[in-house]
Amino acid sequence: MEISIEKIQKQDAEELFNFESENRAYFEKYVPSRGEEYYGFETFQKRHKELLEEQEKGISYFYLIKDQTGSIVGRMNLVDIDRNKSIGHIGYRVGEIHTGKRIANKALKLLLMKVSMKNIKQVHAKTTSNNIASQKVLEKNGFTQVSTSNEEFIMNAQNVRFVYFMWSNT
Repeated sequence: MEISIEKIQKQDAEELFNFESENRAYFEKYVPSRGEEYYGFETFQKRHKELLEEQEKGISYFYLIKDQTGSIVGRMNLVDIDRNKSIGHIGYRVGEIHTGKRIANKALKLLLMKVSMKNIKQVHAKTTSNNIASQKVLEKNGFTQVSTSNEEFIMNAQNVRFVYFMWSNT
């Protein structure tokens, strides 16, 4: 599948809300819930506006992963950018019906090319210990596992920990 990554725009709110809502149960198998309030459209629109403002300031960049028809199949965020240290933090998610198609892998490659052009030298990522697919995507794109948290937490009746990764462009 051919994909592209595009910065979120104001007009993406409704389609992005639908994507997040349709995939909520799937996402919450692997990442902590964003909370019930997030899935109210009014709250979502407010949060979307805040993301656009962050993006405008260059603090964070929020990308939609789109297929060849322009439909959202995932999203990828580069957040908490520290320009002085040239560091950012990445997070991503791909819709359930699009998993296993190498979309996250392709999108991360595209994002890392953009990151290099934005003078970001280091990207940090974290995933849960039960999200093996995400760990593999990070490793295939040159990320190195740097640590695992000591603290366990329960998510979906499973004890999990956060696993931390780092990519360096130096």
